[in-house]
Amino acid sequence: MCDTCGCNVTPGNEHLVGHESVEVLKSLLDANDHQALHNREHFARHNALAVNLMSSPGAGKTALLEATIDALGDGVRVAVIEGDLETENDAERIRAKGVPAVQISTGSACHLDAHMVHDALHELTIDGVDIIFIENVGNLVCPASFDLGQHRNVTLLSTPEGHDKPAKYPVMFRAADLVLVTKADLLPVLDDFDPAYAESCLRQLASEAPVVEVSARKGSGLDIWLDWLQAELAALREQRAAVGAD
Repeated sequence: MCDTCGCNVTPGNEHLVGHESVEVLKSLLDANDHQALHNREHFARHNALAVNLMSSPGAGKTALLEATIDALGDGVRVAVIEGDLETENDAERIRAKGVPAVQISTGSACHLDAHMVHDALHELTIDGVDIIFIENVGNLVCPASFDLGQHRNVTLLSTPEGHDKPAKYPVMFRAADLVLVTKADLLPVLDDFDPAYAESCLRQLASEAPVVEVSARKGSGLDIWLDWLQAELAALREQRAAVGAD
């Protein structure tokens, strides 16, 4: 729970929240959107694709990044912004791969915001970087409400979580440009997770986001994930080139 996104306002206590508190939250969100626009311009100046990774805790975001870095090799240059309440654990895992990474410790905040990402960018050299991954705090609620300046949102749904998560957390999954069903190597033993049902829940949200089953441990599905990243990077740069030619 934090004081910057309204997650401490519930149906049970909303009658106690004054009009001034609502206005404060609106001002915070407006300020965040302004900073997000600045971040997006910063990414654009460096011709880099920014990808926001969101999921519940333990869905495998860092493991996916490790496998992605290995699979991309030297052909695509990567940098990572890591978000967690505490510790440098995830950033250290990424740095061990030879990739620059900055850790954001949010304290009690259950999500990253555009201001945190802006501060992290001052510590991260992104000259020549192709893709900047932002690993958001593990949470299926609040991260979806905050624009960080990213170009694309990727939501991870791990097989141990249950296939009904898109129905239970519609805001998060509706925001996704791509949904990755992670830990897909466990599907043979998790007979209560039906990928088709998970996708049907997503489609009921009027989402057309592709759904890809991946296993960071076994490498399955990574080729589709990498192709998607390459296509998004190429599309972004074509768009930038067209704007520059005008």
